[in-house]
Amino acid sequence: MNASSASQPAPQTVLDPALVAAAAEWARQDPDDDDRAVLEAEITAAQDGDGAAAASLASRFAGPLAFGTAGLRAEEGPGPARMNRAVVRRTAAGLAAHLLGRLDGAGRPPRVVVGYDARRGSKTFALDSAAVFTAAGLETILLPSALPTPVLAFAVRHTGADAGVMVTASHNPPTDNGYKVYLGGRMTDEAGRGAQITAPSDQEIAACIDHRAPLDSIPLAEDGWTVADRGIAASYRLAACRVLHPEKTAHRRLNVVYTPLHGVGGAVLPDLFEDAGFERPYTVPEQAEPDPAFPTVAFPNPEEPGAMDLALAAARERGADLVIANDPDADRLALAVPLPAVEGAAGSSGDWRMLTGDEVGVLLGRHLMGRLRPAGGVVANSVVSSRLLSRVAAEEDVPHETTLTGFKWISRVPGLGFGYEEALGYCTAPETVRDKDGMTAALVAAELAAELADQGRTLLDELDEIALRYGVTATGQLSVRVADLALLESMMTRLRLDPPTTLAGHPVVETVDLDQGYRSLPGTDALMYVSADDSRVIVRPSGTEPKLKCYLEVVRPVTAAAELPRVRADAAEALAELSGSIGAALGH
Repeated sequence: MNASSASQPAPQTVLDPALVAAAAEWARQDPDDDDRAVLEAEITAAQDGDGAAAASLASRFAGPLAFGTAGLRAEEGPGPARMNRAVVRRTAAGLAAHLLGRLDGAGRPPRVVVGYDARRGSKTFALDSAAVFTAAGLETILLPSALPTPVLAFAVRHTGADAGVMVTASHNPPTDNGYKVYLGGRMTDEAGRGAQITAPSDQEIAACIDHRAPLDSIPLAEDGWTVADRGIAASYRLAACRVLHPEKTAHRRLNVVYTPLHGVGGAVLPDLFEDAGFERPYTVPEQAEPDPAFPTVAFPNPEEPGAMDLALAAARERGADLVIANDPDADRLALAVPLPAVEGAAGSSGDWRMLTGDEVGVLLGRHLMGRLRPAGGVVANSVVSSRLLSRVAAEEDVPHETTLTGFKWISRVPGLGFGYEEALGYCTAPETVRDKDGMTAALVAAELAAELADQGRTLLDELDEIALRYGVTATGQLSVRVADLALLESMMTRLRLDPPTTLAGHPVVETVDLDQGYRSLPGTDALMYVSADDSRVIVRPSGTEPKLKCYLEVVRPVTAAAELPRVRADAAEALAELSGSIGAALGH
């Protein structure tokens, strides 16, 4: 660089006048004082040449949030690309228009139930939704307090509602919020009542959302909605207890440590356990109360490193039998179990071990098969989850189905008795909650653990028995995060044009582009590779985050219990090699 170029001033940020005008108009209409102040300050800073403010402003107005099968989910803040009161009101008006259009002349007006978690904006978003729905002529029921997502899903079926809205961002970062939509009643068939929306409902609702509607054109009722009785949680608990075996009530002695991870599960799960005849769990005090800042964890997801540290410390101190964790909206379940003394002394993770989602899935599914078989109940899991449940089901003579990823598909399996996905989601009581439910799943896990304890066995012993019958199965994930969503498409295209021919030294014997459909599955943007040693990799773009996800599975035969440690170590090594192979194929 020469002296003259070094002395030149830094280039000024070019601010699009149309962007400034759109931001100023948004600020003028914004019903939230805090959001308006943030936006006005950012406009001023951007006009003064602050590049970061200009970039933030452009991001906020990059386009309206896309409404899909997961509803909406984004960082809270002003602008059409964020979660805020303006976006929520327009979305609620669109949903109301969709319901009214579909149920015109159907007798009574559409009925909708609205729930919310304890995140910063959740209650306000729920109240705005209730005001919009009521003004539009909908019969609106608002849940009485911040409650778990499964309670809202239950309420849709329990009240005969035509739709449900849950304001939650589940286990996303503290800055995020979301808007999740369920259909029920007259808006869907029995399989879809109380389930998350699927296509084409998402497109039909999206088509009714006017992103440019002046906010003062959307009527708001000051009152007129019904606040559900606080007994709705008790009704949920009563229904949830039916998931347990009615004649096996003696084996419910268990010392449980529980964490809701600063979420809303603590409002329901401890009482649920007492109702079911278990001792009330010890709830980690530092994480017991809802707190939208999630102050004791880096990320409010029980799968994340460090999230379970306080619960595990309490378990060690109390000599617990089981650790149960829910994510902040309690639709997911994580379990940790004590290791045997010898294994604990040698293990790098200490004396407790987190179970994987696939391990919990096969434990719960196998436990329930005996009572599902006489009724012809079906078990199911998503295609990215382990194949182990299907092998167990075949031997137990229980029908099994594989679905696309997500509970919007799993919950719709005809005759479903149990379904799961590897990301800690389990549906153990589909007649009660047609979605993943971390609380009823916790009940079933406790029932199994208590029954095993009465026999002098543990959940780890049960996993050993499963491994001896079906082989050691090791599963894992590789996630490749990208800065630009467009890169996901190019990475998938690269794999389609140049697929791997070997994985971890084994030839690939099956390559499937799931976009073309597979067996009974409809098309989805994913690729599957199976190698000669029966290892499997499935690659798909994440539906909620800017990353490519690779789901890995290794299966190794084992003939004797004494071989289990060695075979598990071999499987873990093979899983690491598999991860390296697919990572190399992705250029990662």
